[in-house]
Amino acid sequence: MSGPDGLIGDIPGVGRPAARALAEQGLTTLRSLAGADWPDLAQLHGVGPAAGRRLQSALEEHGMSMREPPTPQRRTATFTVTDAGAPAATGSRRTTGTRASGSTRPTDISPQQFLEGLGDRRRREGAELLELFTGVTGEQARMWGPSMIGFGQYHYVYATGREGDSFRVGFSPRAADLALYGLQNGPRAGELLDRLGTHRRGAGCVWVRKLEDVDTDVLRELVAHAWQSGPGGS
Repeated sequence: MSGPDGLIGDIPGVGRPAARALAEQGLTTLRSLAGADWPDLAQLHGVGPAAGRRLQSALEEHGMSMREPPTPQRRTATFTVTDAGAPAATGSRRTTGTRASGSTRPTDISPQQFLEGLGDRRRREGAELLELFTGVTGEQARMWGPSMIGFGQYHYVYATGREGDSFRVGFSPRAADLALYGLQNGPRAGELLDRLGTHRRGAGCVWVRKLEDVDTDVLRELVAHAWQSGPGGS
């Protein structure tokens, strides 16, 4: 499943009978289930409690819910730090953001080579961020996909059964904004972000228009806090 618009039948643990019964009601994607009445859906042939719990868990993962939902299975999501030099596992279901998608696996292109192909401002800002993240983490940077520069690596398994590999912290010097990844983990993340400067917070990343808009000393502290807290804020 690629996200809230992924097919219900692709959600691990949701069988074909349940997916077929829901499709007959016009419910084919996870997003289409948001706000649907679970007591009514539970009456459909093939839609049992186990499927309902998996569906609700998947919805909650994206900030959505059914009405009067079943209690989701409370399996704890796990985050395991892995060897950053090892290739990401293949055949896993992956997501976007800091949860790298199937098209954002580690590549052999060097971050320096990538930065050389950018415009003047983003090349300068990218070089500054590369130095900052490298100094804080002590890790060698790697390209993930065509535009993400990541540090460290971990394997995640969600309560829904979805799993994959991603980098622990990183950034992407995009044309419109600088995207900073993995910095919202840890108990002091909110406090540090409040002191960071002008930015926007999204799902899995912090957006900055230009580097001079933020306090780089606070950013350095934020990266250190996220790195020490570990994936998932543990």
